[in-house]
Amino acid sequence: MKLETLLANIVHYCDVPDDKGSSHIPIYNTATFDLKRQQGNEKIYDYSRSDNPTRNAVETIFSKAESGAGCTCTNTGVSALALLFDATLRAGDSVLVEKDCYGGTYRLLSVLKEKNNIQTRYVDFLNLDEVEQIITQGDFKLILCESPTNPGMKILDLAAIAALAKKYGILFAVDNSLATFASQKPLSFGADFSVFSTTKFVSGHGSVTAGALVSKDPSMVKKIKYLSNAEGRAQSPFDAFLVSLGLPTLPYRMRIQEQSALKIAMFLKTHPAVVQVKFPGLPDHPQYELAKRQMLIIPAVSSLNLVSKAKADQLIRYTNLFGEKASFGTSDSRMEIPSKMSHASFSEADLAEIGLTKSTVRISVGLEDTLDLIDDITNALT
Repeated sequence: MKLETLLANIVHYCDVPDDKGSSHIPIYNTATFDLKRQQGNEKIYDYSRSDNPTRNAVETIFSKAESGAGCTCTNTGVSALALLFDATLRAGDSVLVEKDCYGGTYRLLSVLKEKNNIQTRYVDFLNLDEVEQIITQGDFKLILCESPTNPGMKILDLAAIAALAKKYGILFAVDNSLATFASQKPLSFGADFSVFSTTKFVSGHGSVTAGALVSKDPSMVKKIKYLSNAEGRAQSPFDAFLVSLGLPTLPYRMRIQEQSALKIAMFLKTHPAVVQVKFPGLPDHPQYELAKRQMLIIPAVSSLNLVSKAKADQLIRYTNLFGEKASFGTSDSRMEIPSKMSHASFSEADLAEIGLTKSTVRISVGLEDTLDLIDDITNALT
């Protein structure tokens, strides 16, 4: 079954019985369930933190979409990352992370270092020879990367990284928030986990914060669900329902946004106020061919360096259609200066290490008319 068919008919494939024949997943917005009224049911529910039919339905769809053994939905994307670390790391363990990572990942790992002595080594996964050399010098339990990276827009060879992880017996997780399963499936490239924020492209409407963690190992699925229940990380049924509303349109939204983002990136390349545009859909992107092989859709997010901080501030201030907002992947277009918002937790040295300056702007292209967006940018820079 094609993904589009699965997502258009989630109520039929979510494996949660509904004797009323709802055309969409119903909301079981209840804290507890009456055991006496469930006699004869195949699955018994007692408390929504542990299990809930609405959340279970969405988890089943995510697991099928990612070709995994199971999924756990959480209340935020960062919560899904925290659950990943809890399930794979113990006090004193080491993790290998792509240095161009989400600011929330960086902040969370900083907290874990202070609390549990979790050691993080940040590396450039474009240089796999150097990565392998680093692996041989340490004892790493987990490898984590994003592809595309955020906000550097690097494309990493997931199959090659997975092979390296397997060679040295290290678990491998991919933050798939940017690409989503509509574009790439990390487990099919050999990853052990696909973790993603459903706040972004997956829901698409920006009205909910949520995350998901999919594993290909059934025993790890069981462990993750136990930890989610024990730590109270479960997503509420109402939020799970809100996320589900974006699923039927996900691949179509992302394709339209990709087309618009490419046109805007090509326009920005010609603008005198722009020094550099990083968008994997541009033919001159260093990993363009890999991006085309690895992803079905290029996510509509790009980063650009302007001639000065003043010009970046001007672009943010005077655009009308681009809100100055964190996050990405929604129907509305938005901009941010990462060093000020999404990556504010990075040190100055680490920002410089990944090429982020105060004149770097990240753009998430929504579903507005492309020419309207280009006119808005033109007017702002003028």
